[in-house]
Parts: sequence; structure tokens; C-alpha cells
Amino acid sequence: MAAFKNKANGTWYVQFRYTDWKGERQQKLKRGFATKKEAQAWEREFLMQKQADVNMTFESFAQLYEKDMKPKLKLNTWLTKESIIQKKILPYFGKRKLSEITAKDVMDWQNAIRGLTDAKGKPYSPTYLKTVHNQLSALFNHAVRYYGLQVNPAAKAGNMGVEERREMLFWTKEEYLKFADAMMDKPLSYYAFEMLYWCGIREGELLPTDFDFEAGTVSISKSYQRLKGKDVITTPKTKKSNRVIKMPKFLCGEMEDYLKMFYSTGANERIFPVSKHYLHHEMDRGAKAAGVKRIRIHDLRHSHISLLIDMGFTALAIADRVGHESIDITYRYAHLFPTRQTEMADKLDFERMGT
Repeated sequence: MAAFKNKANGTWYVQFRYTDWKGERQQKLKRGFATKKEAQAWEREFLMQKQADVNMTFESFAQLYEKDMKPKLKLNTWLTKESIIQKKILPYFGKRKLSEITAKDVMDWQNAIRGLTDAKGKPYSPTYLKTVHNQLSALFNHAVRYYGLQVNPAAKAGNMGVEERREMLFWTKEEYLKFADAMMDKPLSYYAFEMLYWCGIREGELLPTDFDFEAGTVSISKSYQRLKGKDVITTPKTKKSNRVIKMPKFLCGEMEDYLKMFYSTGANERIFPVSKHYLHHEMDRGAKAAGVKRIRIHDLRHSHISLLIDMGFTALAIADRVGHESIDITYRYAHLFPTRQTEMADKLDFERMGT
């Protein structure tokens, strides 16, 4: 591998040809290296990356992983992955050769990560530890599947942490109505919480401009997030999330009243221009004023689902409304169906004894 010295400023550069993914010959020029050794090392690493050589550094492979995966993922999903890769993985494995990382290396890394603390000085939760390990394993799986790595050392080392189910809180209808009454002094807050509770939509789905008041429906086809200081509008969380929700008549009337406050709402304009911080602050204020327990914003969705279960609707019907799979409703909310088990047992008893 040849490297050349720039006599004008004393730095080194490399210039070479390689074959790209289309099979076409390309020329590469890279300047500004302090030493000949650094210039040659950069050329060697570049060529191994282009040839998908598993002897490339983990850092080089991470760049390939980004090129392969980032276009397929939503921005918020990629940013979560990127943060873990940059802060929890590359500082440990970045300079190592991809092919030389062993299960023992991964176990040593796990022990190092377990010893870290968050910004408040607390150890990371088991759920977060599992998330971090899963990302490392995903990188190695990608290398195995597409780049010829023989084994995933993270899978061989075994998981770190466990997924913990966060406590599922919800308000009864009576608790929500107390809260809603306390919110009426701020129309923006009141109408936003009305949509969240009575439609069971996600916080990011609080964007809809596609109301059909004749049909009494609202279409959920977009999701909003604030990422890196910018408003980002994407498709909903899953394919199932793209749905049309039937609104109760009173909510149709409320939303018609609310929309009269807007003279010209564009197709991509948010009709609820609120941030997560705003909603959390208003949740604090309203819960305190109403004398009800404080729940998370997402727990309003749980509250809507629990209300529908209490009203006797099936898991399949509820799943269609909230954009879930019916099996998820059955699994996650099984504890809210206590009478169903008793009803089943009673009917089975009748079938056996009544004949």
C-alpha cells in the first residue's frame, strides 16, 4: 500500500483504485494524515470495509451497519440505536477486529456496563441493560447474516439484564372525569386529553387533521415526534396503527368546537401544538387539582382499553380500535378479564352437569 508525502505541508495522503458495489472501478484520494503509517492504515481499513472483510475494525463495521440499517428505520428508532452504539459499544470494541471479538470479551464488556451509572448516579435498570446487550447482538447478527462472520459472540455469551414490565396504571372513568373537569380552564389541554382518553390514541398520534364529522371518524395516518430540536412527522408506529377510529358523538361536537379556533389548518400542521413536557406538566397540574393519582400520559391509553374491556368488548374489537394485535390485548390486559374465566368455568360446568 503506497502512501505519499505532501511536500508543501508535510502531511501524507493515499491515492488508489478499488471496485465498488456496482463492479465499477473507482479512484479514492484521502489527504491530511500526520504519518505514513496512519495513511496506510486508513487505506487498509477502507479496502477491508469495501470488501466486507471481517478482519475490519468493529468501528468500520458499525459504519457499514449504519449504511445498511438507517434507511430502513424510523429516525427515532435509529437515534436510539446510534446512541447505544456510540456511547456503550464503540468505546469498548471500536478498535478491535470484528473477527477477533470472543464471547469472553463480551462477558467482560457486560461486567463493565453493569458497573456504570446513569446521570443521577443510579445503576442502569435490568431493562436498559437488556436493550444495550440486544443492540450489540444485533450488530453481530448482521455481520453473520450478511458479511460472513462465523459466530455471534454476544449470543454465545448470553443475555445481560431482563425486560421488566412497567406497572400498568389506569384511571377509572370517574377518575378521568374529575381530571377532565380540572382541565377545562385550558381548552388546548382539555381537548388534547379528551382525544387521548376517549380514542385511546398514542401521544405521538395526537396530530390528526383528517376528521370526518359526518361519519364521526378520525383517521390516524401520521405520528409526531420532536427529535434533535425539529418536528418530525412519520407514519404510525406499526402497520396496524394506521387506522380509522369512530368517535363518540359528544367528542365529535367537542372537536368541531375546537377546530373552529383554527382558521386554516394545513395538512401537515399540528392541531395540538403541545410538547411532551407540556402534557406532563398539565397531567401533574390536573391530577393534583382533581385529587386523583398521577399516571403517565401513555396510561391514558391503558385507561381507554380497560374501559372498553369493562364495557364487554372483545380483544379483537379493541385491538382494531387502538392499533394493536388482538393477542397483545389478550396477553397484556388478561388481568382485566377476571369475570371471563368465571363465566367460562360456569358454562363448562353446565355443559358437563346439565346433560
